[in-house]
Formats: sequence, C-alpha cells, structure tokens
Amino acid sequence: MHGPDLHQWPTAAKRIWLFAGTAEGPLLAEALLARGWWVQVSVVTATAARAYARHPQLQLQVGAIDSDVLMAQELEQLRPRWVVDATHPFAQLISERLERLCRASATPLLRLQRQQPHQAAEGEQLRWLQGIEDLQALPLAGERLLLAIGARHLQAAIAASAGAVHFARVLDQPGSLQAARAAGLSDAHVACLRPDAHAAGALEEAICRRWGISVVLCRQGGGRSEALWRQVCRRQSLPLLLLRQPPAAAGLPLPALLEKLGQP
Repeated sequence: MHGPDLHQWPTAAKRIWLFAGTAEGPLLAEALLARGWWVQVSVVTATAARAYARHPQLQLQVGAIDSDVLMAQELEQLRPRWVVDATHPFAQLISERLERLCRASATPLLRLQRQQPHQAAEGEQLRWLQGIEDLQALPLAGERLLLAIGARHLQAAIAASAGAVHFARVLDQPGSLQAARAAGLSDAHVACLRPDAHAAGALEEAICRRWGISVVLCRQGGGRSEALWRQVCRRQSLPLLLLRQPPAAAGLPLPALLEKLGQP
C-alpha cells in the first residue's frame, strides 16, 4: 500500500476503488481526485504504480488480487461507493471476478469502455485475427515478426508462427524478460520498455528499423498501445496483425463514466 492510511479516509460514500493499468488509469484517477473523490487504485506491478502522481487522497495497492476471498475481504474493509473496472480488455479474469463479487456484495460497479476503431485508416495494412492460433494460416515464413502482445502470450504466438524470425517488445520488468527467455527468445531479440507516454512512437519506430521488422502483431485494446502501434506501422508502411479483444461486458466511454460517477 502507498498513500494515506485507510483509517484516515472519510466515509465510504466518498471512496472509489479503481482497477487500472498505465493507459487510461492515471488520467482517470486524476479526474476523479479533481472531483473530490478518495481513490484506491489497484495495479499489478510497482512499475505501473509509478505512472500515478502522488496525491493526499490517492491510495495505491500494488500486486494481483488472485482470489475471491482476498477481494471480498478488501471490499468489506474499503466499502467503496463505486468500483471502476478500467483494466485491459484482455484481463478477463479480474473483470469476471469484479463482476461476480460486486454483484454478491451489492457494490456498484462501472466498466470503462475504450474507443474501438475497427476500420483501417488510410494507409494502414491491417489484418484482424480472432486468436493467436490464426497465425498458423498466414504466410509468415521468413518474416521478421515483432510481437507486442504481452509477455504471457509470447510462447503461444511463437509456436503458431514457427517459420518467422521473432522479436518482442515487453514491459520493463523482470517477469517480462523472464517470460521472453522462457519462450525461446534471445536477449538480442527482446526490447524491454514502456509504451511511449505521449504516443509519439519514436522508440517503437527505432526498434522496427534496427531489427528490420517486416510485420507487427499487437492486441486490440482500444487504448494507447493499440493507437501507438497502428500509428507506427502506418508511418513505416508495415503490415499490422491485430488480435481482436474478447467480448466484454457493456461499459461507458470516459466522459459518460465520469458523468455517471459525478462528485461525492
């Protein structure tokens, strides 16, 4: 935990429990704090926590809550007015757990709906994939394939595109590098870095040039990471393979979400 002691917090009516990462999370937390809410943010890693500016009404909780029992205990202790799910669309386990436990405890839950640009923009060489297994049907032999899909999925992607030469962009944390090595990638084929905070893509473009990347694989997330890779690939005239996100519960776009939450 980082921030004020929960015992010093005001009544539950002023508390929000936000589950998020480093894309929309910091902006959403800032907006909620500006409206007078006291916000507890749950992030998975200490690296993600550094994206959030310190604030006297902000509490950071670092680490995965990987059981119903632990989350139910936390809900009982915090008793938030709202729980907000702003996790990545591929983080299905945590979203399902939030839905289940908030319903059981009668805690109001709202989900952030990210923008989803389904159509290819002018100049994009975009191909949609339903799942990683779809890579098997593509003519990728000899292609220099950059995997920007998260460290946990590297092994499956490499197995499904055995004829390609593989490279990966993973987050700058030990677990990600370990996962890349476990998937069979050499250190020379792995770049550990955070997505460009300003979505300019300079580092990503440099990586593509250095490695001579001929095709990129990333996930549809509707957030900063997807927008960045679509921009980078368009500028460098690279084909982009985009994994469709799993079906998700209905949510609210950011302006509507903030309007629904209002002020404490």
